[in-house]
Amino acid sequence: MRIERTYNATPERVWELWTTSAGIESWWAPDGFTVTVDKLDLRPGGELVYTMTATAPEQIEFMKGAGMPLATVSRKTFVEVNEPGALGYNSLADFIPDVEPYEFLTEIDIRAVHGGTRVTMTMEAMHDAVWTERLTAGRTNELDNLGKVIGA
Repeated sequence: MRIERTYNATPERVWELWTTSAGIESWWAPDGFTVTVDKLDLRPGGELVYTMTATAPEQIEFMKGAGMPLATVSRKTFVEVNEPGALGYNSLADFIPDVEPYEFLTEIDIRAVHGGTRVTMTMEAMHDAVWTERLTAGRTNELDNLGKVIGA
């Protein structure tokens, strides 16, 4: 799957929002959730560990109905760190009821274009179509939130 956005910002500003604790916490979570960065080691082999917590009533209800905790710790391991143009990481999917943990790759391409910076996010599919659709919807919402932070 691929999602693209163009932002009215420099590649360096987009990189900063994507690779610092304060930047990640300002936009990373989909609507109705918050994110707190617990660990950030920005290098190939380094980890991003964060806690995502459902905060809005609709998301709280969904999480409870799915048999999932309201707060989950997520782990990503960086496979590429090329400031300010490319970022790649494996996400550990270890929070899905009745599914063995597995990793999936996300690659971010950040490029200066006329009028700003083009961000292309490419993601591997998850274990089934429903979770892949949820991933795509969540990442689309996150990129929209990134745009709101840049525009603020």
